[in-house]
Amino acid sequence: MLSFILKFLLTAVLVYGLSRVLPGVALDGVGGAAILVIVLGILNAIVKPVLSLLSLPITILTLGLFSLVINVIIIKLADYLMSSFDVHGFLNALLFSLGLAVVNIVVDAVLD
Repeated sequence: MLSFILKFLLTAVLVYGLSRVLPGVALDGVGGAAILVIVLGILNAIVKPVLSLLSLPITILTLGLFSLVINVIIIKLADYLMSSFDVHGFLNALLFSLGLAVVNIVVDAVLD
């Protein structure tokens, strides 16, 4: 349980830092980042499997690259649902999604 809380807090802090570094991404504080981590977790658990299943043919045709578009859709959905999170444009959402993947890899490597 302590490991989960530590991962959550570290991810929230790093997501806030990521939003400060990337242009076109705005996030209101570390509290907003914590809420963003929760919202992204819910969207990844509920919406992403449905989108992945529906887009399976095009994902196969593009050799998996369409999964990046699915990640951008998830980020833009979080942007739509949260007033404290704002991403301008497809490219900024893609960069944020890639940065978030790197953050998750780093957090998992450090805490596991």
